[in-house]
Amino acid sequence: QVQLAESGGGLVQPGGSLRLSCAASGSIFRFYVVGWYRQAPGKQRDLVATITPVGNPNYADPVKGRFTISRDNAKNTMYLQMNSLKPEDTAVYFCNVGTLWGKGTLVTVSS
Repeated sequence: QVQLAESGGGLVQPGGSLRLSCAASGSIFRFYVVGWYRQAPGKQRDLVATITPVGNPNYADPVKGRFTISRDNAKNTMYLQMNSLKPEDTAVYFCNVGTLWGKGTLVTVSS
């Protein structure tokens, strides 16, 4: 069974950067639109960004110009480069491939 595993979360000061990774254990990765979502405490899970199999990205308005999604199909891995982080970016970040979800990685932006 294909599994997803996120990594790279942590505590960062406002204005800082983090890079999240999501590795898929199987080979289906390259055929899917993949994406990152986030869920802040007490809120619903929201889209952050998606990227097509050929690398066309799409971003939610709150992260445009600050976050960059990318993928490496040969490594079955996707990334989320997050720059100029704000306290409101604090959330658990989940990767998604088709109907599969990772367990999430916590990003905390605080001074």
